[in-house]
Amino acid sequence: MSTYRISQLAELSAVPATTLRFYETAGLLPAARTASGYRVYDDDAVDRLAFISSAKLLGLPLEEIRELLEVWEQGVCAHVRQRMLPMITERITDADGRIAELSAFSAHLARVRTDLSQPPPTGACGPECGCLTTAPTTPVAVSFTRTRREPAPAPAPAPTIDDRPATPVACTLGGDQKGERIQRWQQVLDSATGREDIDGGLRLRFPADPDLVADVARLAAAEQSCCAFFDFTLQLTPGTLVLGVRAPEAAEPLVTELFGVRA
Repeated sequence: MSTYRISQLAELSAVPATTLRFYETAGLLPAARTASGYRVYDDDAVDRLAFISSAKLLGLPLEEIRELLEVWEQGVCAHVRQRMLPMITERITDADGRIAELSAFSAHLARVRTDLSQPPPTGACGPECGCLTTAPTTPVAVSFTRTRREPAPAPAPAPTIDDRPATPVACTLGGDQKGERIQRWQQVLDSATGREDIDGGLRLRFPADPDLVADVARLAAAEQSCCAFFDFTLQLTPGTLVLGVRAPEAAEPLVTELFGVRA
């Protein structure tokens, strides 16, 4: 049986060594140790990592992957399929809900675009120009929240500042992908007109430009997919898009890295 150091496994699997270390800490990918303390993996670890990576591509959170691994270790595919089926069904329901939210959001943007395509009035903006809609001002909201099943009822823990279900603070993007994502956020943030701190995160304001709104929505959805601990809320009001970003305290360095004010 072959053995691999962490750098070799990272190269073989195209999974960064930092992620492999996190998987070990999270109890997903145990590693043996040499006499010198170096991590060492065998072929079973390669197969295990392939299963983890496959489950991540399906959008399963780490808690559910951990459950699946306990079944996978038994070596009976039928049992794995039986456990995985309701998880995938739940992910389909979640995806359909997001599609419905984005469809409603897109329809609202289309109505705004139609208004803006009409001949402009003479002079300054007014109630009939399309820039300031006369429709009800109730915000159109789209939320991208942590995708995980609620745990079974348990005795209430001691009160905490953030009582939302705990989600591991980890990003599944590799170095190049993460750098590209940060660059895309920074490009969008150049258009921000305001920023304020809120409980557990921050709130950003943008002009309600249809293309910009679509970019922010796509980025928020992509970010929540690779960093399940984020909560995003988009609210479109007349003339303004408001992006709310919340994350656990442990994610503060990543929040700063993505959304920090540029010099």
